[in-house]
Amino acid sequence: QLVESGGGLVQAGGSLRLSCAVSGLTFSNYAMGWFRQAPGKEQEFVASISKSGRFTNAADSVKGRFSISRDNARNTVYLQMNSLKPEDTAVYYCAAGRTWSIGDVTTTPYDYWGQGTQVSVSS
Repeated sequence: QLVESGGGLVQAGGSLRLSCAVSGLTFSNYAMGWFRQAPGKEQEFVASISKSGRFTNAADSVKGRFSISRDNARNTVYLQMNSLKPEDTAVYYCAAGRTWSIGDVTTTPYDYWGQGTQVSVSS
């Protein structure tokens, strides 16, 4: 089970930290990813992190503003979002996958998904 939290309404330029708590899986065996979907748009890759946390990847649209991290002792992955823009408004989903490679920005490697958390950024 993957449960996201930390979403909400924030003004442009503000920050939020999303968390995704994982249970029922051996967390350290899974790479983790964050995706988002805005109304009327396709789901898009945001960031991902390797099983150990040593390697990360992020979409060009969020590089320098968002960072992904994980705490394998707490079975939790985080998405720190700074300098938020209205175009970041979306439902954010975390996902867990065993067959992940750093360059893969598709949903293919991910086996389990959370229910999503809404992030809304006002201008």
